[in-house]
Amino acid sequence: MQFVESGGGWVQAGGSLRLSCVASALPFGEYAISWFRQAPGKGREGVSCIDMRDGITYDRKSVKGRFIISSDLAKNTVSLQMNSLQPENTAVYYCAAIFDYTYLNVDENYPVPTQYNSWGQGTQVTVSS
Repeated sequence: MQFVESGGGWVQAGGSLRLSCVASALPFGEYAISWFRQAPGKGREGVSCIDMRDGITYDRKSVKGRFIISSDLAKNTVSLQMNSLQPENTAVYYCAAIFDYTYLNVDENYPVPTQYNSWGQGTQVTVSS
């Protein structure tokens, strides 16, 4: 499974962006897709995740209510709608898939990024104040 992210860009605080993660294939199955972000000088952290087994989504507390993750199997796409963006949301955003996991906890950054199997190249999001 390979991914291509798009939709990043520059936006003023309070604005919105919609990121897309197009997969080479997005079949039914037991796996999860997560959006991560990495700001300059910081580690990669989970933002939102969707468990493709049951469609349940998980969001980092700091983005809950503002970011919405969704999937469209017909288009092989997982999207991240980001509203009310703030400067602290500036980062490179990546999507990734994981096939071997027991549970998902975005705030704990679990599973850790190194456990993910496939990554896209990332898309830059810049939010100015």
